[in-house]
Amino acid sequence: MPPASKAAGRTAADVPALLERGRTLAMPVLRAAIDRLAPPMDTVAAYHFGWIDAQGRPADGDGGKAVRPALAVLSAEVTGAAPEVGVPGAVAVELVHNFSLLHDDLMDGDEQRRHRDTVWKVHGPAQAILVGDALFALANEVLLELGTAEAGRAARRLTTATRALIDGQAQDISYEHRDRVGVEECLEMEGNKTGALLACASSVGAVLGGADPRTADTLEKYGYHLGLAFQAVDDLLGIWGDPAATGKQTWSDLRQRKKSLPVVAALAEGGPASGQLAEILAADAGSSDFANFSEEEFAARAALIEQAGGREWTAQEARRQHTVAIEALDAVDMPDRVREQFTALADFVVVRKR
Repeated sequence: MPPASKAAGRTAADVPALLERGRTLAMPVLRAAIDRLAPPMDTVAAYHFGWIDAQGRPADGDGGKAVRPALAVLSAEVTGAAPEVGVPGAVAVELVHNFSLLHDDLMDGDEQRRHRDTVWKVHGPAQAILVGDALFALANEVLLELGTAEAGRAARRLTTATRALIDGQAQDISYEHRDRVGVEECLEMEGNKTGALLACASSVGAVLGGADPRTADTLEKYGYHLGLAFQAVDDLLGIWGDPAATGKQTWSDLRQRKKSLPVVAALAEGGPASGQLAEILAADAGSSDFANFSEEEFAARAALIEQAGGREWTAQEARRQHTVAIEALDAVDMPDRVREQFTALADFVVVRKR
């Protein structure tokens, strides 16, 4: 992979346009899908997507990075189809992604997402669960109502990816209660939790456009490894990210006792800082006062993770997974312009700040 500065310069011109294209194409279909929900779920979902505020007034909230819709409409062009062919896939993937966010926020106790209160905090846990379930159902509707063989194949891939995503979330929660988690276990969890859905996003438009299974599988390989790079960057931002950019609390992953890649890699290093970190985290697990820890206490844990090499190892892993993703594209015949755009989106994932 090129140095971050080179990647940033390379993606600056076209990635915003790619993200905006995916968002613009998907938005009308996404809004129409949300309109199908019974009250108050339609309003709760609209709040989650940033279309209204907590009082129901129109809002122009941060709707997220829109990487998945961008990938879905781009993948349609691999087959020579128009990007619009990928729109139902883009919407379906975005609905599943937001189903997972609604449930994750509740399970993790996160009170902030995209610089606003989360759905469970505003509308209550029951609505967060119900709306999440409804979004998952809508995702399959949006695809299957096309009534084509390609839509059926796309829906099967989406369902498989969703099951993997749920497996990953279950692994993530279980790891929070363990003293040690292996690096390979963590990568497996993150491949399920993030890689599977990005893999689906990277292939679903192509499937709708009539791609053969080999092409779809290879695009999924690109998306899976891109997802691992994406999650590695997320893990770095979850500890060292700027709250003004991420919309989350300082040291957010440490507050949740997450066994993210920097933590797991630091614990596996085995040196003095690693040993000290292991002792502190073991004591934290039995602490009844953990929620009241000061900023300085979390900063000290982050410093130990960095001293033990967890931060640098995770940054290198993000770059390694990025390289594997880009190399996967070599096995797919596609227009040069489309290949360059897949590469630009991959570069964006490893240099982003939120």
